[in-house]
Amino acid sequence: MPSLGPLPSQSTDHVADPAEGRPDADGAKYDAVVLGAGISGLVSASVLIKQGCSRVLVIDEYPHVGGNHIDRRIGDYTFDIGSFIFQDDSPLLAHLPEILPRYVPIEPSWGRLNPQGMVTQYPISIRDDLVRAGPLEWLRIMLSVLYARLFQRRRSNAREFARYWIGARLLYRSGLENYMRRFYGVPPERIDIRFAEKRMLWIKEHAMVRNLVRRLLAPAAPSGPRNTQLARPAEGFSYLYDVAVKRLESSGVTFLLGQQLHELRRNGDAFRLQTGDGPIGMGRVVSTIPLDRILRLCGKAPDARLSTVTLISLFFSFSGDRGFRDSILYNFSHEGAWKRLTVYSDFYGRAEGREYFTAEVNADHVLNSVEVAEQDFRRHVAANRIFNGDLKLEGSHVVSNAYPVYTDRADEFAAETIADLRAFGVESIGRQGGFDYQPTARVTTLKAEEALQQP
Repeated sequence: MPSLGPLPSQSTDHVADPAEGRPDADGAKYDAVVLGAGISGLVSASVLIKQGCSRVLVIDEYPHVGGNHIDRRIGDYTFDIGSFIFQDDSPLLAHLPEILPRYVPIEPSWGRLNPQGMVTQYPISIRDDLVRAGPLEWLRIMLSVLYARLFQRRRSNAREFARYWIGARLLYRSGLENYMRRFYGVPPERIDIRFAEKRMLWIKEHAMVRNLVRRLLAPAAPSGPRNTQLARPAEGFSYLYDVAVKRLESSGVTFLLGQQLHELRRNGDAFRLQTGDGPIGMGRVVSTIPLDRILRLCGKAPDARLSTVTLISLFFSFSGDRGFRDSILYNFSHEGAWKRLTVYSDFYGRAEGREYFTAEVNADHVLNSVEVAEQDFRRHVAANRIFNGDLKLEGSHVVSNAYPVYTDRADEFAAETIADLRAFGVESIGRQGGFDYQPTARVTTLKAEEALQQP
């Protein structure tokens, strides 16, 4: 990918005083500007203040803080667009300590609907997926693993990686292959091996012989981390983050939300950002917004090889027998487009006597249609005898750029793009800006800290 270089329209007549760190132009002037007010943006602002920046601007086209931490209040129900679970020992709290008292302590459990129509342990159950399959099926699975270890040693994509460790038979029987396809919207053989090795090591751990024996013989141990699990307050994410925003503002951070961003130019050692409210000058730019968006701001066309998932969230209320106990349920079955659902009434209590939850669907699997997604969900849960009762769609939400898709060497192309942005002077980080799937606020915080410490 060619270097961004100087923008064709940028001026080189004036070089701002590096001590000022801002261009000689009308409009507000800051030491640093953070594009995006999600977790990466909030942590970045905190780090920049600690590094000595006295004036930091956090600007976002969204009208709220939190990025894709989005909730929707519909009547007496409050839904999220996904499943957001936090921990009381997260490094995020070192930057935003005020939010800890506002979290709601929860005791979630994670389950999975397998291809046999059984709700069982997530991500895999030795007893349900192996032992209860019967001696003949168990033999087939073990022979499949042996065949993979001897004759299918190539591991160039996610499917080959999983097949090598658990065999093609269990990969299919457990439903893992189906879930990978739902999550990314592409066949698992197109998912890069580097991502598989980075995010799917649990497959290798479960497939180790000593671990298999231990899980078969030892009593089931409590699953999940021992720290306290937390959810956002019932009032929503804005109530969670507003105390952190106030404290950051008192430290020199300004927030500008719901703002149109038009163009970013470099002028010597400083930058100028054109917004709907006028120009903004700065000495440092940290971008946490999607790569295609920052490229457009810099006057460059986005890289079509860097694709992301568009996520449809379906908001349901329910009265009846839901057919499972877990708060969070993954769809590993052979049918159904939905990939995960989260029952918020387990955390906050029922509303109007009804349970309520969100089902997440990769938009590519339902023709980018909320109506198709709802119909598919209803058919699938009815076929699997879950949510037997009054199931009502309360609303929906569509999010583009939900998370990156690691296909066809996308991570290499993303690294090239990020390097060129850095050469131009823009530090592009985070789940969106770093094209880096970050499953938790813990990981996002650590990655932001690491990126901003680099020279």
